[in-house]
Amino acid sequence: MHILITGGAGLVGQNLVLKLLDQNLKLSIIDKHSKNVSIFRDLHKDVTAIESDLSIKGNWEVHFEKIDVVVMLHAQIGGNNFIDFQKNNVEATENVIQACKQFNISRLIHVSSSVLESIANDFYTITKKKQEDLVLNSGLDFTILRPTLMFGWFDRKHLGWLSRFMKNIPLFPIPGNGKFVRQPLFVSDFCEIIYSCIDSMPKKNLYNISGIEEIFYIDMIKLIRKLTNARSIIFCIPFRLFHFLLYIWGIFDKNPPFTTQQLDSLVQNEKFELIDWMDEFNVKPTPLIKAFEKTFLDEKFSKIKLYF
Repeated sequence: MHILITGGAGLVGQNLVLKLLDQNLKLSIIDKHSKNVSIFRDLHKDVTAIESDLSIKGNWEVHFEKIDVVVMLHAQIGGNNFIDFQKNNVEATENVIQACKQFNISRLIHVSSSVLESIANDFYTITKKKQEDLVLNSGLDFTILRPTLMFGWFDRKHLGWLSRFMKNIPLFPIPGNGKFVRQPLFVSDFCEIIYSCIDSMPKKNLYNISGIEEIFYIDMIKLIRKLTNARSIIFCIPFRLFHFLLYIWGIFDKNPPFTTQQLDSLVQNEKFELIDWMDEFNVKPTPLIKAFEKTFLDEKFSKIKLYF
């Protein structure tokens, strides 16, 4: 079986390839980020890695020939420019679906997001809804997975970035009191779910995949600080001040690691549906503390840093 992963040089893609290489599958990835594709090639010399922008039609389409399953991971997560979200979440998906139809690929696994169940209304949420609608109306045999906040090896934006930030500054700010609930999902567990979908391919089903353990954001940050031996002093600052400082940061940084829109989503005290994905996909979840230890203490993969 030949699997093609779009956006394969990011957090989920890098971890998924590590999982699938043990299953005797033929793998290819497409990703537009040249530095992260270079890291991927160094780690996975036997996997075909195509560097290309899926929002622009081009020679990348020929790599869909003789593919059995497409795992669609490409997404614009952060940034302040709506056009980037439109291109990478909507236009790229239109092109991928068209390529699937051109080469008669019926099996598509789409990684959506729990934000579609959220009250958030930012660029990411708006375009991810459009992306999911494209899949729902594609006519393909799809499986849609909606994960909550993920963490693990190769995490360049979320908890991985926060852990590195914490090591480099004396004071670590928390918006408000930090008492908003998170349901973090270990990316290794999520990759097991994707593999289960590849193996059994439930058709035209949609699953909300939430982390099974709840934790306050501030407690999650304290746990990361402890595991990484960071010496930053954690302190809380008013939400409006935090928002203003991020706004100023965004003026001077065209590709900020964290935006005001992401902050607004972060502080929503929402709880997402927890289905019994453990039995549904026959995956044993990793306890949260063990998952954090694997993420931040691994001698090899915890030290690999992807780029924005």
